[in-house]
Amino acid sequence: MDIISATILLVLVMDPFGNMPLVISVLKNVEAPMRTRVVLRECAIAYAVLLAFMFGGDKFMHLLRLSDNALAIAGGLILFLIALRMVFPHAEGIFGDSGDTGTFIVPLAIPAIAGPSALATVLLLVSREPQRVFDWVAALSLAMLVSTVVMISAQRISGWIGRRGVIAIERLMGLVLTAIAVEMLLAGAASFVAQLPR
Repeated sequence: MDIISATILLVLVMDPFGNMPLVISVLKNVEAPMRTRVVLRECAIAYAVLLAFMFGGDKFMHLLRLSDNALAIAGGLILFLIALRMVFPHAEGIFGDSGDTGTFIVPLAIPAIAGPSALATVLLLVSREPQRVFDWVAALSLAMLVSTVVMISAQRISGWIGRRGVIAIERLMGLVLTAIAVEMLLAGAASFVAQLPR
């Protein structure tokens, strides 16, 4: 996987377009000049958490005695469940949170941006090719930049394309994410089967 592919994967996993309704709902009572600051703060927190997992994730995995295969399968399952909720929306949102409780870290930074699927994805990238960690940092930085711009512009984008447009984009991303999740599951299962004693 190259940097561009990793960036696209991370953008899909962070799902900034799918998070737009959540951003609008959470920040509806915040004055317009403050919204950008809040989004920047939440994105910075999420970025720090993802970087921490990227650099300390392998030690965390060794501490818990988790294999790459287990991470690939678990990450694929989480991605698949989230993708299903994107394709078939629920009233309580993708993460089961209506987003009307205000925001500081939760729900925007975690789990909307740095959710289980994003954490599993960065861990998986680094565990499979640790020598390319700075490529993955670059991909994460680009993905976070895209997500930040989209979330800052959530009100404007929603006004341009309308609620139906936002829903259509979210469902399209859900379909793509479903395919990625299945690929992760198949890769993890194939690797596990290949390691079984014969």
